[in-house]
Amino acid sequence: MKDMTFQTLLAVFEEIFGRGLFWIMVIAAVLVTVGYVYVLIRDRSVSWHKFLWAQLSMPLGAIAAVWFVMAMTHSALSDIGGAIDVIVLLGVAAMGAVGMAILVYTVQSLIKKPHSDPSS
Repeated sequence: MKDMTFQTLLAVFEEIFGRGLFWIMVIAAVLVTVGYVYVLIRDRSVSWHKFLWAQLSMPLGAIAAVWFVMAMTHSALSDIGGAIDVIVLLGVAAMGAVGMAILVYTVQSLIKKPHSDPSS
């Protein structure tokens, strides 16, 4: 692999996760992102109570992301061989944590709408 292109990355991710699962994950990520943007526009403010619960879910998202990637690649923590492996693993954990926080905040906001101000 001389050049890292978008097509190369797509091929690698499709090979790791399988074509169907990869595209299901992409669609799920797009739907959660659209839902999050919708909630932010609809509410016009951030609910700090929901934000706190979203932050508390972040460690679960990090663990789930690392576990998922290790399961899909048939790897274990004992297979970590160098600094780049640790960096990739930390990146996966960070993306899982942020993704879980966005998912939790969005689901909370879609289930429980914000309180409307009776004076308006």
